[in-house]
Amino acid sequence: MNSKQKLQGTEKPMGSMLLKGAVVLGLATIVSKLIGTMQKIPLQNMAGDAVFGIYNAVYPLYILILFLATAGFPLVVSKFVSEQVAMQQYEEARRVLRVASYVLIVSGFVCFLLLFFGADWLAELMDAKQTSLAIRSVSFALLLVPVMSALRGYYQGYQNMIPTAVSQVIEQTVRVATMFGLLLLFMHWGYGADWIAAGATFGSVTGAAAGLIVMLVYHQKDKRKHGKREQSDAGRPMIRKAEQPHQLDDPHTLQRRQSRESDWILVRRLLLYALPICLGTISLPILTLVDSFTLPRLLKLYGLDETGALYQFGLYNHGMPLVQLVAMIASSMSAALVPSIAAAKLLSDPEILRNRASVALRLTWVIGLAAAVGLSLLAEPLNLMFYKSTDGSLAMSFLSLTALFSTLNIIAGSVLQGFGAVVAPALYLLAAAAAKIAANAALVPHWGIDGAALAAVGAYALAGLLALVHALRATGVTPAVGRAVIKPLLCVGLMAASLLAVTHGLPALLGALPVALPPRGSATTVALAGVAVGALVYILALVRLGVISAAELEQIPKLRGKPLALLRKVGLLR
Repeated sequence: MNSKQKLQGTEKPMGSMLLKGAVVLGLATIVSKLIGTMQKIPLQNMAGDAVFGIYNAVYPLYILILFLATAGFPLVVSKFVSEQVAMQQYEEARRVLRVASYVLIVSGFVCFLLLFFGADWLAELMDAKQTSLAIRSVSFALLLVPVMSALRGYYQGYQNMIPTAVSQVIEQTVRVATMFGLLLLFMHWGYGADWIAAGATFGSVTGAAAGLIVMLVYHQKDKRKHGKREQSDAGRPMIRKAEQPHQLDDPHTLQRRQSRESDWILVRRLLLYALPICLGTISLPILTLVDSFTLPRLLKLYGLDETGALYQFGLYNHGMPLVQLVAMIASSMSAALVPSIAAAKLLSDPEILRNRASVALRLTWVIGLAAAVGLSLLAEPLNLMFYKSTDGSLAMSFLSLTALFSTLNIIAGSVLQGFGAVVAPALYLLAAAAAKIAANAALVPHWGIDGAALAAVGAYALAGLLALVHALRATGVTPAVGRAVIKPLLCVGLMAASLLAVTHGLPALLGALPVALPPRGSATTVALAGVAVGALVYILALVRLGVISAAELEQIPKLRGKPLALLRKVGLLR
């Protein structure tokens, strides 16, 4: 059997392993993100909007500093390790992990010092002194997360996604459990909003500790297994220098010095690969962080004191978990999109390339548009359902519209990444951050959080539309205006009419019941009915107007056969 036949023989199992790993990691990422996103709702319910405001001011800062501390190393470690594993250079793969861990320990410690000792200064920059305790609390996570991220990259380089998946879910679970445990304890002791928010952010520390412990357990368990495999591959027992200290004479000392020099070269290579990735990953946290550093100060110009400003900032963030949920769905789509487009580009097949990009962008428009309009029209009942109050509903309604533009930015950015244009999406987000600063300064002093929400719509629209135009130009896709734009807008119009009928008609019907529902129960009924009716009307309209074709529906296994036959029978599908 020649080398080509060997390669063909291993291609299928390798592809199967990659697919299985991607599915496992994708599901774990969705679960962990869902836990991390939706925990904000009970946090606000239990602690109130002042604590919610402090938490939402501090957490984006932590994410930004965390991205700076890790600087794209997980992906880079994964790449370098996979290259060494492919050549059966397992000792070199471990050296990549070791060197990357040293670099990340240093960067994490520096960033910890910045947050811990600079907490008061950062709180002053935010013009929100109550955030300083929460900043110090979350800073300790930076001593743990960088090493955990290096270990995750190491296992991903071996195509073993299980350790990363398990650690992600456990990390988020422990984080949320700690958050609510300390929240209940501090509220019972009568602590103020600053201490309660610090307890909430400390969940990131215990979650990171739990995730790191999981990775270390896997690492220790696999050391022996990998060692046995390496001995088998090499055909002889491995000899480790550390086990023979008596042999460290001058030639060995020279060899160790050369090894240290090669470590520095490896550090330089790691940094050269990691820094561009870091620039791409920090752009979104910077856009989110703009509000943390501008809103508390600008809300004081609106006529509020610090406590009132943080309370309003909490109200402003009511819509964020739902928008992030839509963005999470788009991110899950993009995970499969980048390699798909990159593969089509590698095959040099422009027709397949245009088709894949066109379908992805059209689905994004169809899903994002409906999500944005639906959340916006249901903002008031959703606000009361999730947050026990209708305060801030107008800001929530405006902010919901960013769901469309954030999904457009994510998917169009993924298309561009598939074409190798990694920097452009980051530049568009940075341009959006600059626009958000200017719009906040112009609108917030006059309109408060409603102005901030309008500024967010404008900023995300700028980033999303720039990325979309660039993606269309790069792929050569020319969307059919009728099917891609006008018909989806008609479908959304029908959906909006059905939602308005629910939000205006159902409360009157509920009011006529012999037993009146409490306000929150009534709002929950209206919101859930609106989601169900709106989704049904929208999907039926998409099918009837031909926005989604029968051929596309047949690609979904669960719709083949009787469901599609029924749609054809009732005249909804041609």
